[in-house]
Amino acid sequence: MFELQAVEAYPKDYEAVVARGKKELDNKIHPEINQEKLPDFSQYDEISLVFQLGGGQPPMIIHSLFDTVDFSGKTIIPFTTSMSSTIDDSMLFFDEMIAKDTGVNLIEGIRYDNESSLNKFLKKNNLI
Repeated sequence: MFELQAVEAYPKDYEAVVARGKKELDNKIHPEINQEKLPDFSQYDEISLVFQLGGGQPPMIIHSLFDTVDFSGKTIIPFTTSMSSTIDDSMLFFDEMIAKDTGVNLIEGIRYDNESSLNKFLKKNNLI
């Protein structure tokens, strides 16, 4: 497990993070990723991405990750939290992000609601 980090670190203050995230979304800014912190994805077949939805889509740094890493031949499993958006809202963006990579298996992700639904999802997708 690792935390995706931007070269220009996000602020610690919640309101400041929200403001930066909104600016990135509104202006389609893909923040530069601190690549020194990225793992070697070639050793993994399945990649679980955990993020909070904002504006009905993954944060722009997730877009940056797909700009940076070739996920060809990998299985991508999105997990998200959100107050109001569904996972369906973000799946369209994943379709766009994986378009440059070949043979990506994108699993319909899940918005975390409770432990029971998470366990059902994990079992259904043979992840536990």
